[in-house]
Amino acid sequence: MAKDVNVIIEIETPTPRLGFGKPLILGSAAVGKPYKTYTDLASVKLDYTETTEEYKAAFALLNQGDDSPVEIAIARQKTGTEPETIDDVLGRLWKEDWYFLITTTTTQADVDAFAAAIEQNNSREYFTRSSTLADVALLLAKNYSRTTAFYHIDISNYPEAALVGRVGSAPVGSVTWKFKYLQGIAPLDITDTELREIHTAGAITYVTKAGRNQTSEGKTLSGEWIDVIHAKDYIRFNIEYAIQILFANTGKVSFTDAGIAQLESETRTVLQQGFNQGIIAADEDGQPMYGTTFLTRAQTDPADRAQRKYNGGSFWFDLAGAIHESTIRGVIRK
Repeated sequence: MAKDVNVIIEIETPTPRLGFGKPLILGSAAVGKPYKTYTDLASVKLDYTETTEEYKAAFALLNQGDDSPVEIAIARQKTGTEPETIDDVLGRLWKEDWYFLITTTTTQADVDAFAAAIEQNNSREYFTRSSTLADVALLLAKNYSRTTAFYHIDISNYPEAALVGRVGSAPVGSVTWKFKYLQGIAPLDITDTELREIHTAGAITYVTKAGRNQTSEGKTLSGEWIDVIHAKDYIRFNIEYAIQILFANTGKVSFTDAGIAQLESETRTVLQQGFNQGIIAADEDGQPMYGTTFLTRAQTDPADRAQRKYNGGSFWFDLAGAIHESTIRGVIRK
């Protein structure tokens, strides 16, 4: 998709319009199928019978009650005559409206190729499943920050799709991916040592804590939080989108301080929205922790002005994050 606005966000560790909750199920068959959206299982069944892997993944996504996505998408990679490569099929899908990728394949080479492609594209996230920790460890070595591996002894019912269905459609920034109940997924009966081994391998899983079934963590293979990647993409895309719309709807955004102020205003509007949704933290006075710096016309390079390129805008924000663990100490007084 051609664009005139490019937003780059670096995650600073201390020291058509994209649907940010919309999952895409990608299957494969001798005859491929184009991208198509669905709002319920009845409509999925018209194209994919209940015995297909695509239907099973759709069932997991749409079986999460009120948290289920409003719509999902399904496509198929062609494997018959003149088969599509992974680059081919993704090449026709990048332009479509989806954010979370779920594949029916669990073949190690395929999963690695999809993970690498998602990493390079840098605008989506990939959720995969595995019943073999050794395979997950191979992915871990690649340090993929946009792929999440869900480990379970039974992956036939798509636990990773259930997780995306449970959490993915919530307003970006309002939820963490840990502690989540998944309808239709059985928790693993494992020891603390076994759970640590799963996490060390780079995967997350589904367990019982304090009598409640829940996801064990909310991290990608690189160790980054899933919600941080989601939030970064959301802020970046919405600033790009807002300023692109400003360009399209305005007779001219002048290369003046007034025109530059329009760019800054659109940026701050998106950051405020991020604060309202829980992406951005508040200070001790309850004020949003974000800021912008936009150079005035006089501060910009004359060569940039001649080329009508404004490169003097920047912003920052502090992530609100989430609490995943806690230690609370007490004293008994006599």
